[in-house]
Amino acid sequence: MTSAATPDSAAASVDIKVVLLGQRYVGKTALMERFLHDRFLSADGYLTTIGAAYGSKRLMLQAPSNRSVVLGVWDTAGGEEYHSLTRIYYRGSRAAVLCYDVTTADSLERAKFWAGELAKHEPDCRVYLCGCKLDLATEDPAARTVSPAAVKKFANDLGASIFETSSKTGENVAELFAAIAQDFVRGSSGDSAAEASGTVSLSRNANQQQQQQKKQCGC
Repeated sequence: MTSAATPDSAAASVDIKVVLLGQRYVGKTALMERFLHDRFLSADGYLTTIGAAYGSKRLMLQAPSNRSVVLGVWDTAGGEEYHSLTRIYYRGSRAAVLCYDVTTADSLERAKFWAGELAKHEPDCRVYLCGCKLDLATEDPAARTVSPAAVKKFANDLGASIFETSSKTGENVAELFAAIAQDFVRGSSGDSAAEASGTVSLSRNANQQQQQQKKQCGC
């Protein structure tokens, strides 16, 4: 759990550089906007990120750590023409959120590309998988084109935690960034982080989706 930081807690703060990576239009900017400002803009309200955008937020972790954590978040451009520039922004990152759109199958492949880049250039960077636009798959299960099984295999290969989020509703956004902060403070592994509260079970979501489809078809 987290809360607003107090002045006394700032002295013991931990600074964590976090980078958002992923294909263009998967929802990185909306994710950052929801986390930093707790708001969601319409599609027309977002401008395509050129290079990178930066914002930070202080979280106060509850007992037993009682630590103040400042997450400095970099939202990077997803276009291939910015790949060389993006490397500048993820340099020195302690956590990377690989974003994909649960309704766009090839977006997971781009997340795999960035995982490879991190492995080569920032091997000590902790990785989190973030399936964006969960609200679209919730409203229409048929809209989900990214296989939960493929995501779980990818996560297992990386030793990464999986979160499915909706920047529109705010679902699991705070939980994702709180997990990043908590993991660094307690020094937990990616595997134990995956078991922390707030982590989304894709198998559970897949079962729910199958049940909804059965109800719709009358099976």
